[in-house]
Amino acid sequence: MNRSELVAALSERAEVTRKDADAVLSAFAEIVGDVVAKGDEKVTIPGFLTFERTHRAARTARNPQTGDPIQIPAGYSVKVSAGSKLKESAKGK
Repeated sequence: MNRSELVAALSERAEVTRKDADAVLSAFAEIVGDVVAKGDEKVTIPGFLTFERTHRAARTARNPQTGDPIQIPAGYSVKVSAGSKLKESAKGK
């Protein structure tokens, strides 16, 4: 399902216009992005998803073509965890 299909499904399910559904989806994405960028808290939709910023330590890797070691600096990543209701849905229950 791509964005336009998601917006169409949201507008139909919530009985709002596609423009309103798209605005809500955009606002949600911006808010999650802002919270994750700050890194001091996580966004949780109970039973569905949790978004949080994680720290990755610096590490040594190897260039696959030459085999030379390269240093990968420390950085940040995003962890998305499925909630219990989403996990049950994935099982087909």
